[in-house]
Amino acid sequence: MTNFIPMFPLAIVVYPGEQLNLHIFEPRYKQLINESFETKKPFGIPAVVDDKIKEMGTLVHVKEVSKVYQDGKMDIKTEGLKVFRMLEMIHELPDKLYNGAIVNYPENDERGNRVLMQGIVKGIKELHKLLKIEKNFHQAEDELWTYDVAHHAGLTLQEEYELLELMQEVQRQEYLKRHLTKVIPVLAEMEILKEKVKLNGHFKNLKGLDN
Repeated sequence: MTNFIPMFPLAIVVYPGEQLNLHIFEPRYKQLINESFETKKPFGIPAVVDDKIKEMGTLVHVKEVSKVYQDGKMDIKTEGLKVFRMLEMIHELPDKLYNGAIVNYPENDERGNRVLMQGIVKGIKELHKLLKIEKNFHQAEDELWTYDVAHHAGLTLQEEYELLELMQEVQRQEYLKRHLTKVIPVLAEMEILKEKVKLNGHFKNLKGLDN
């Protein structure tokens, strides 16, 4: 399927199913959001990485306009629908301030490995423990898939985009597994080093060597 959608480029990666709150203040995007909400038609958020609009993004729809300010700015709630690939950007549209694009929707195999996913969730919880942060997934652990946890895994923007490019759930699971396998031992070593540094300068009760 190929179609035209309005475009709202952002320096973030949005995943299908993600709940995203946005503050809209630019005139072109106020126009886009008003039209999208009134017509109930979705728009696209292509990822911007290193100041470049990437070809992959996520189709989203406006769930709610939470607040409209006197100057027309808005707070909105959106939800990610599905991944698109941009085929052609259209920079000038009649009577429109925003850009659009011709896109298609790659087939996305969302069948994953539940056992592998359990290991990923366990790894992310271990990561959070090392970082001394608390996160709530807002879902039962046995219902989580990669799109639900990707933002919690400590990926860079580039890595989040690479995950978006993967069109099989098993591939996304393997990507997250490799990432966690790489970063957790490094953080664990840093935590040990931090504890050693804390001890430095304190009185230590050490047993001498017996002759």
